[in-house]
Amino acid sequence: MKFHPFGAAALILGAAGAPALAQDPVLYTSNPVPAVEAVQALVRDQLDVELGVITGGSGVLLRRIEAEAGAPQGDVFWSSSANTVGAYEPFFEAYSSPELAAVSESLRYPGDLFQPSNVHVVTMLVNTDLLDGAAVPASWAELADPSWNGRVIMPDPANSSTGYTIAWGLAHLLDKATFEALVSNLVISGSSSAVPKGAAMGEYAVGLTFETNSYAYVDGGQEELKLVYPSEGTFLTADYSGLVKGAPSGETAKKTIDALLSKDAQIELLQVAFRRPSRTDINVSEFVGLPELADIKVFPFDEAEAATAREAFLAEWAALPKAGDVE
Repeated sequence: MKFHPFGAAALILGAAGAPALAQDPVLYTSNPVPAVEAVQALVRDQLDVELGVITGGSGVLLRRIEAEAGAPQGDVFWSSSANTVGAYEPFFEAYSSPELAAVSESLRYPGDLFQPSNVHVVTMLVNTDLLDGAAVPASWAELADPSWNGRVIMPDPANSSTGYTIAWGLAHLLDKATFEALVSNLVISGSSSAVPKGAAMGEYAVGLTFETNSYAYVDGGQEELKLVYPSEGTFLTADYSGLVKGAPSGETAKKTIDALLSKDAQIELLQVAFRRPSRTDINVSEFVGLPELADIKVFPFDEAEAATAREAFLAEWAALPKAGDVE
């Protein structure tokens, strides 16, 4: 593993430190190491190229793609929600991958400017050891009680599509007073991965995060951890890849997206990283202990509106009192 000089969170997961060949694609991704390594292996097997990888927060990487627009350095971005990637449309080009035939039309981005690679569901990850005998919270509204102050952690919505999905969803699901009371109890993390880790290590009673991040710890055998899909409904968002405009590797970049959307890739990502597939030809419960999407109550919101209103919403969010901030 070779660290990249762009920010503390960025790294290259290449082949034994060897420089990538000129035609090899470069992936900018916010995904965890097991997911990235699975995609690297599939791209290597299917395309016979080495996939260079630079990681970081989705917001950080999207701003990097914007900064590099005059001379793109990356080929494919993976991944973030429509409410986040939608603000960066000018820096990507449409690609109607043949693999999209297996994806629900409801998940497809207008004009196929981005490709739905997975589906994320927001969950509470609850550490029951920290409840002092109290019941596991079953609803969002319960977290607005002052007793939860400083005990609930979530990612920073300015730098994380996970955080933005949660913040926007809560703002539209709850009434204003309940929303602001809940926000006042939150600790905001600059790192998305620190949220489930903080709950799993007993630093916080509840972590608000995507299902894929929560379930990794439950699957690891920590019986004190419980996944909660709140009773009012939770938030679903497709996770999108995107072809960078002017991608240096050209057609290889498109084939990389094809590989990412393939059935083999999505099954592998479900098994090793618990990423819920965007394809309709995979039954999740056959591979992992997660519910089928049809069995989860979902509170829908307008992703396009969330993207358009992003700057104004984040300004309002920043002004709300919170319990604290951590790296």
